[in-house]
Amino acid sequence: MLSFESDYTEGAHEKVLQRLVETNLEQLSGYGNDHYTESAREKIRKACECPEAEVHFLVGGTQTNAVVIDTMLAKYEGVVAATTGHVSVHEAGAVEYTGHKVLELPPQDGKIDAGELEQYLKDFYGDGNHDHMVFPGMVYISHPTEYGTLYSKEELTSIAHVCRAYEIPLFLDGARLGYGLESYGTDVTLPMIAELCDVFYIGGTKVGALCGEAVVFTHGNTPKQFVTMVKQHGALLAKGRLTGIQFDTLFTDNLYRKISRHAIEMAELLKKGFREKGYQFYIDSPTNQQFIILENYNMERLEQSVKFSFWEKQDEAYTVVRFATSWATKREDVEQLIALL
Repeated sequence: MLSFESDYTEGAHEKVLQRLVETNLEQLSGYGNDHYTESAREKIRKACECPEAEVHFLVGGTQTNAVVIDTMLAKYEGVVAATTGHVSVHEAGAVEYTGHKVLELPPQDGKIDAGELEQYLKDFYGDGNHDHMVFPGMVYISHPTEYGTLYSKEELTSIAHVCRAYEIPLFLDGARLGYGLESYGTDVTLPMIAELCDVFYIGGTKVGALCGEAVVFTHGNTPKQFVTMVKQHGALLAKGRLTGIQFDTLFTDNLYRKISRHAIEMAELLKKGFREKGYQFYIDSPTNQQFIILENYNMERLEQSVKFSFWEKQDEAYTVVRFATSWATKREDVEQLIALL
């Protein structure tokens, strides 16, 4: 059975596993107070060209989104996100569970539009009753988005300018950030993200790690007693070495970028195969997630040999599905899939 179900069906890159084995019997302080974790922090600061950045490691994307949003918002504030944003639809209400409302904006190919964001904020503060409403206290975006689309430098800069004008932080969810950075034609870089965003995270779970996300606060704006509040959320890993060693490995010899590029190369090969076989794309994604419209009978046929993800119903006869490549995707698997189309 071929699997293109998601980008975290495999375990971890072999070099990550090797480092974990090599360091397994070392006695190291807990909670990220070990030299491997500090080394990882320094390498991430260097990659971001942001020497003053504060870097923390959490175990997963949902924990990271909920903790960052909860610790940066006041009790009366909510977070602005696209209707299709991950915190809006795929986290079981984790943000709302912390007591903060997700304030939704209509998406443009999965993205927030800076003009619509500015109008939303202008309308909020122009409402004479806004003291009785949930205040927009943060803007959340993901790069890539849930639909595999990417913000351009211009789009990201425009959103950042709106956020700064209204003095609210911009938070970028980078669960698949490596795949966005390595996509063909992108003009967004890691240092650029560090410059424009107040906080973002570098995804490890979906990009070669067993687990873990690296949260980067870029402007000396880490919430007071952040580690304490991470623990209150049940998200503080006692064996902090687990995430530290993994990110130290991923950011050694450019491994994170190299394995991300491999996923993009496999996605481009897959996209080419779908196009040549006459398949219709739901959206033009430049990243490792490809969204295809399948006739239901054809979907059922492919399901006998290939794992992929249901996305949404197009109509009674057609379904949108997702094929995802990853750092571990084999070229021969892509070629076998194309042969089945």
